Amino acid sequence: MKRKIRSFFVEFLTSTLGNLLVVLRPNKVRQLSEKGLTLVLGDHLSSTERLMRRAILKKIEKAKDHDKLSELHKTYWVKQGDDFVNNTQNNLENIHLPAYKTILDVLRNEVSKDSVTFGKLVEIGTGNGSVLSYLSSCYSDVEELIGIDLSKEQTKTNNSTYKSNPKLEFVAGDVLDWIENQKQGNFIFFTFRGVLEYFSQQQLSRFFEKLNSLGHVIFYAIEPTDAEHNYETHSNSKVYGVEGSFSHNYVKLFKDAGFKIWHQEQKEEQGHTNIISVIGAKNF
Repeated sequence: MKRKIRSFFVEFLTSTLGNLLVVLRPNKVRQLSEKGLTLVLGDHLSSTERLMRRAILKKIEKAKDHDKLSELHKTYWVKQGDDFVNNTQNNLENIHLPAYKTILDVLRNEVSKDSVTFGKLVEIGTGNGSVLSYLSSCYSDVEELIGIDLSKEQTKTNNSTYKSNPKLEFVAGDVLDWIENQKQGNFIFFTFRGVLEYFSQQQLSRFFEKLNSLGHVIFYAIEPTDAEHNYETHSNSKVYGVEGSFSHNYVKLFKDAGFKIWHQEQKEEQGHTNIISVIGAKNF
């Protein structure tokens, strides 16, 4: 009951005071947008800035301007990605990675069954690189493990941290740009706990179609989705949650791009209201 009351109160303030502040303070709106609005860590924003952030996101969501929303997400990870990693890396290494090792083994088992020799394993949104480093010990036959991240600072740190592992390479940039420069080959693509949720449906559709043209591709996505997203009545992607991220119908998106699904499961995490969807897809 207390949570519902608080939620109602916050929504009321957002629709009244928050919207008013957005109108009265255009310079602050521009400043917030230039830093990205995806997440609020610690006390980085004042109470009024938090209300403005919610009002801006709600306005974009109402207008269904998914291009604008995905651009704000990209801006956040470019400019504040390393800050996010610094605030969450202990949870990643000590809680999330240990909790998902069995699920990660599902990918390894699938790869071992295939007759395809994979040259590259690519993690999109690699964060501090600890998951990719772990995977490098699991795939002895894969020559290159590449971590792509929007944050230049975090990528620089990762290349320094893991310089003793010759199989690891960290690249700063947008995977949508990176993939355009790749030649045909056999790839494993992987995301861990929240990367594709910041891409619009249109971006993901184009990305998956491009992947399908590269050669043999296996994709393993571990992504949050809206627990209330009914794919039968709402087959397209939807905006949800305090981040304004996208809940995608991954099965449909992969199949529409020419992939087949080889694994599908859901996982609940304590303290989170969303569902972690685990989807394995491949085009061979």
